[in-house]
Amino acid sequence: MERTCIVTRQVQPSESMIRFVLDPGARVVPDLKENLPGRGVWIGTKAQRVAKAIEKGLFSKAFRAAASTDPELVALIGDLLSRRALDYLGFANRAGLVISGFAKVSAAIEKGHVSVLIEAGDASEDGRRKLRGKYLKQTSMSNASPGSRPRIVSCFRSEQLSLALGRTNVVHAAVTSGRLADEYLLASRRYEAYWDQQD
Repeated sequence: MERTCIVTRQVQPSESMIRFVLDPGARVVPDLKENLPGRGVWIGTKAQRVAKAIEKGLFSKAFRAAASTDPELVALIGDLLSRRALDYLGFANRAGLVISGFAKVSAAIEKGHVSVLIEAGDASEDGRRKLRGKYLKQTSMSNASPGSRPRIVSCFRSEQLSLALGRTNVVHAAVTSGRLADEYLLASRRYEAYWDQQD
């Protein structure tokens, strides 16, 4: 389904946008699951667009009603998007689909068992380069569609990955297979896109 961004007026698929509703107190609430009651308005998943909507009073115009916004709304949405992605990682872990540790991830790549490669954003460049190179070589020999973006997530710090997985010092990890791998990848890319300064 396509929706119109109230900031850019561009029509985009709803999965690349954020829905907002008004709560009973006329406060703007992000509806990431798109299941809250009431009329919704949409903004492309970009922090700068949300900031512009607040600055220009676009929520009130779009809702055709007075609408107040939390001063921390931009950061709050970023936190919610981050939590959503890491929750999917936690679900995958509880389902037995996550491995961690350089050696284990390296071995899984060699066997072709890695669906999503995860590297902490604060990991050493050397370790990231070695696993990434091996993963890209392996996936290039598989049936990945030409020009497709590598299924690598590096937007979370080691501390965040460790908390999500209930392990210590997680730097390198991978999701092996399944729907949760896809959900984690999509949610992580949505989080990355939100803070990307390119509009």
